[in-house]
Amino acid sequence: MPSNHPLMIAVAPNGARKQKSDHPRLPITPREIAHTAAACVEAGACMLHLHVRDADNRHSLDATRYREAIAAIRREVGEEIIIQITTEAVGSYTREEQMRAVIEVRPEAVSLAIRELCPPGIDAAGAAEFFTFLQREKIQPQYILYSREDIQHFSKLLERGIVPDDKLSVLLVLGRYAQNQQSDVADLAPLLSALGDVDFWSLCAFGASEADCMLEAIQQGGHCRVGFENNLLLAGGTIAEDNAALVTVVSDCAASLNRKIASADAARKLLGMT
Repeated sequence: MPSNHPLMIAVAPNGARKQKSDHPRLPITPREIAHTAAACVEAGACMLHLHVRDADNRHSLDATRYREAIAAIRREVGEEIIIQITTEAVGSYTREEQMRAVIEVRPEAVSLAIRELCPPGIDAAGAAEFFTFLQREKIQPQYILYSREDIQHFSKLLERGIVPDDKLSVLLVLGRYAQNQQSDVADLAPLLSALGDVDFWSLCAFGASEADCMLEAIQQGGHCRVGFENNLLLAGGTIAEDNAALVTVVSDCAASLNRKIASADAARKLLGMT
């Protein structure tokens, strides 16, 4: 799947699970996330996948906390990065609460796990209305797909018109959130063979094999998401200094393959956000 599109690099700097005990430079507060955003823009990232925490550093979808973090990032880098909020449930939020958070925040972009928001066997009417809302409000969705089964279900939702087929962007996940998870680059090919006609696909992976997986994504015409949410390690197994170090690895890979890196504005144009 060769691509002439410039490479979109997203950074997921914290996630829902890790704490400072996992890495002292894991950004948690709005100010820390904003500083991380600035460093990652400098390294080549055009998008930040945003998680926020509550007062006890637990995963939160609170709209006020999202607004505070978004405002801090904008003060630090202006419009130089796309801010994509997560709707991840982490076993704590219902589908309705996940959708309500997006409606309240109205971010410019959002990631949506299909298996959480519109699982097989449920009435998809509520999800369909939500997806239509995103389209109407020009909120750019990225649909997260973990397996061939997810991809097949997603394809059926497209066929039924539940998911709008305009500027489709998906994130393929190699692996799961588990202790010492290491992704295998060989697992990408079966996902790509099952994936239908989408406009953009990105990849995220776990562990020290992240760099190899990103290299394969670049070569296959995909886009990349890296960061401390999924991985703290460089290719050799040493701990990365910060999130920007992981972004730099991808930028260097792209340069070695003569693939241009997208700025936030270029990515917005590609994704139909402007």
